[in-house]
Amino acid sequence: MIADRQAFEELAGAHRRELQVHCYRMLGSVLEAEDLVQDTLLRAWRARSTFQEQASPRTWLYRIATNACLTALARRPRRVLPEDADAPVHEIAWLEPYPDRLLDGVADTAPGPEALYDQREASELAFVAALQHLPPRQRAVLLMRDVIGMSLAEVAEHLDTSREAISSAHQRARATLHQRMQQPTPRSLTAAQRLTLERYVEAWESGDLDAFVGLLTEDVVLSMPPMPEWFAGQAAVRGFFAWAWGPAGPGPFRLVGTSANAQPAFGLYGQAPDGDGYTPQAIQVLTLERDRIARLHGFVRPDLFGVFGLPAKL
Repeated sequence: MIADRQAFEELAGAHRRELQVHCYRMLGSVLEAEDLVQDTLLRAWRARSTFQEQASPRTWLYRIATNACLTALARRPRRVLPEDADAPVHEIAWLEPYPDRLLDGVADTAPGPEALYDQREASELAFVAALQHLPPRQRAVLLMRDVIGMSLAEVAEHLDTSREAISSAHQRARATLHQRMQQPTPRSLTAAQRLTLERYVEAWESGDLDAFVGLLTEDVVLSMPPMPEWFAGQAAVRGFFAWAWGPAGPGPFRLVGTSANAQPAFGLYGQAPDGDGYTPQAIQVLTLERDRIARLHGFVRPDLFGVFGLPAKL
């Protein structure tokens, strides 16, 4: 039993970051993930008498967090990207990006022997987006088996079901994930990719449409949640930006580099209405293929700039 608050706080602090990213993968929302971590730690404190010293504190906390997420998921629709939406707009919750700075201290956590994905791979936007198409219990099973690396017996115990049921759910989850997953992003940026990102910033800040489109793949996808519209292909993306960057458009812009979901990202700032500086507009997350941009997700969420550690004004 964890008798003393100081001991509990040390235990919670050691695992808080990895619990947060686990809840993010389950829920698709960085803000909800923080709420669920708080709920998890409250539940853990109240249930501390049930903790057995021979068990792993980490595994015990993951069990509580996963069940808290399953309870939350039962009350709301899954979070998706606009290009994956298959329901009326008013019924959709949108996926959110996850700041890489919150992964600090998580990447070094040793996964269990069953893990297939490391923390970086399991944080990429395509992976998290694909997870949201799994039923909640399949989502939990896949994360506990293939990311956390728990054994079949541990997962069955945590979800209070049989090993056979877990094995079946795991197989179905893997099959769905394989169908929906894109190619993983590169481990590190090449010199050509870094140059692409530099040119991307220059194109945005100068409003050079030709230069911008020249950085995109032919089959590029652009989405801007919570706006439901999305665009596929260079011609469609060019058409949108020709309108958005036109004389009546919202520019000029400034971009501040960051990273999200283990991918290059930028905080996009637009000129303030009174002309005094630049204010937050969107978190852009880029997926690169070789030295071109294959996907551009512009999350129009000024409220997330603080979570990313980005300034409230330039």
